Amino acid sequence: MLRPVIAGIDGSPESLAAAGWAAREAQRRDTALRLVHAWAWSPHPSAAVPSTTSQRQWAQRILREARDHLVSLYPHLQVEEAQIPGAAPAVLLEASSQGALLVLGSRGLNGFTGYLAGSVGLTLTARSMTPVALVRAGEQAADAHLLNAEGHSSTETPYRDVLLGIDLAHPGEEAIAFAFEAAQSRGAAVHILHGYRPLSIAAPGARGGREVAAEHESALDALVQPWRAKYPRTAVTTAALQGRAQSLLLHAASDAGLLVLGRSDRPRSGPFTGPMIHAALHHARCPMVVVPHA
Repeated sequence: MLRPVIAGIDGSPESLAAAGWAAREAQRRDTALRLVHAWAWSPHPSAAVPSTTSQRQWAQRILREARDHLVSLYPHLQVEEAQIPGAAPAVLLEASSQGALLVLGSRGLNGFTGYLAGSVGLTLTARSMTPVALVRAGEQAADAHLLNAEGHSSTETPYRDVLLGIDLAHPGEEAIAFAFEAAQSRGAAVHILHGYRPLSIAAPGARGGREVAAEHESALDALVQPWRAKYPRTAVTTAALQGRAQSLLLHAASDAGLLVLGRSDRPRSGPFTGPMIHAALHHARCPMVVVPHA
């Protein structure tokens, strides 16, 4: 049986947008969606909790309402729910190990909220051995599609590209496979981007800029060729560009429907993801997925 897509729910608009994205992803994968709420009593509950309702009852209501809403939108989708006592990082980290993908919400371009408050979301992104998707507040189904002829959002137009950021030194086959599978399930194209810094022209035996560019382009083409053969119906474009990788990636992501990045799965003691993922977490305007790899 296929593993479910896991979505963290805390009642915020951010987590509900993430749950909607997770539901659409589960439909594309033909698998179940599992909504997980980490519950712990707080001496300072949210102002949204009515004085006549216990915190636990309020948490159960959050989960039930989210499930009912998604079932009304996607009646053929199997939606499960789980309220698990404990701190969110530990609960969601354990839940993610039982799923194919963990989906979390974030507030927007100026910070995190809900499960992404403080270091919680960063810790999950850095430590989960399951791919983690991060979805901005307000994300709608039509946002993954190109604008129509009138310049309006529509789910009737083709999907936007899946953008894959690659480091040729550590490409990560798991991230490449995720990007191609995501593109295939959407009928979208894959755009693969590699950014590199120029060598110092003062270095002994330094090569010219065109020669260096050609080497990077050739290495990227060689890396991608087996994947082109494996997914012959998926359109693929590649770009090896000189410049700051984070800036190049964020610029390309502004037109993408999904950004995919790999993350080394070496042991970590804290919420450290590397500069590329850190920049995307704070500034990417499309949903992003961080995929652990060897």
